[in-house]
Amino acid sequence: MNAPAEQLAPVLEPAPGEPEAAGQSLWQDAWRRLRKNRAAVAAGLTLLAIILFCVVGPWLSPWRFDVPDLEYGPQGPSLRHWFGTDALGRDLMVRCMMGGRLSLLIGLAATVVSLSIGVTVGAVSGYFGGRVDALLMRLVDVLYTMPFIFFAILLLAIFGRSLVVVFVALGAVTWLTMARIVRGQVLSLRNAEFVQAARTMGVSHLGIIFRHLIPNTLGPTIVYATLTVPAVMLQEAFLSFLGLGIAAPDASWGLLVSDGAANMTFLPHELIFPALLLSITLLCLNFLGDGLRDALDPRMRFD
Repeated sequence: MNAPAEQLAPVLEPAPGEPEAAGQSLWQDAWRRLRKNRAAVAAGLTLLAIILFCVVGPWLSPWRFDVPDLEYGPQGPSLRHWFGTDALGRDLMVRCMMGGRLSLLIGLAATVVSLSIGVTVGAVSGYFGGRVDALLMRLVDVLYTMPFIFFAILLLAIFGRSLVVVFVALGAVTWLTMARIVRGQVLSLRNAEFVQAARTMGVSHLGIIFRHLIPNTLGPTIVYATLTVPAVMLQEAFLSFLGLGIAAPDASWGLLVSDGAANMTFLPHELIFPALLLSITLLCLNFLGDGLRDALDPRMRFD
C-alpha cells in the first residue's frame, strides 16, 4: 500500500532563529519593516496631514487667497487670521494652503517627467549595451556638466513663466541620476533566465524592456522618486525666490518665502509660516524616502 502523500512530503520547519515571516513576498516584507520604522511612519502621517491641510483647507476657509481684507490690513496672527496677513492684507494661511498645492503638484509632476525620461533612457541603455549604451551615457555625462539651474532658467527665459514650463524645466534636469540607477539594474538583469525565456518565446525588445525589465527595477525607482520630490520642490522654491518660478497672483511656498524675505523686518510671520511648512514637508519626504530605501533593501530583509 502506498504511503499517504503527507508522509512522503518532507516536513519543512523553520530553522532556529529564522523569522516566521520568511515566506512573505518582498513587498509584504518591505511593508512590514516600513511600519516598524517609527521615523518613516511619523513622517508619512505628518506629510498626509500637510497634504490634507493644503487640499481641503481652502474649501473650509472663509477667506480667498487673492482677495485682501481691507479692514484688517497687513498684520500678524490673530483669531481672525490665524497666520496673519501679507503685505497686501491677504490671508496668509489660505495662501500657504494654495502655495502648498502648487509646490506639491510641481514636485509630483516634475518627478513623473523625470522618471519617464530617466527610466526609459536607463532601461534602453542597459538592455542594448554597446554603442547605444555608450552614446546615451555620454549624453548623460555631457548634461551632468551643465548646471541644472542654468538649463531651467534658459527654458523659462525662452518659453516664459508658466506652470507647464516649470514642470518641464525641472523634470528635464532631474532624470540623469535615475537613468544611471535604472541602467545599473537592467545590466544585472538583462541576461537573467526570465529574460532569456522571453527572447525564446519571441517577445520583442521593447516588450522585454517595458514588460519584464522595468517592473523589476521598481524598488530603486520608488525610493529615488520619494527623494526626487523634495529635491524638485527645493529647486522650484529657489527659482521662485529668484523671481523665475510661479507668477503672481498664484503662489508656491518658494514665492511666499521670497515675499516674506522682502518684508521680514515688519512682517516676520510672512516668512516664518511658509518656510516652516516647506521645511517640514521636505524633512518628511526625506525621512519617508530613507525608510523606503531601508525597507526595500534585500540585505535587510530578515532584520
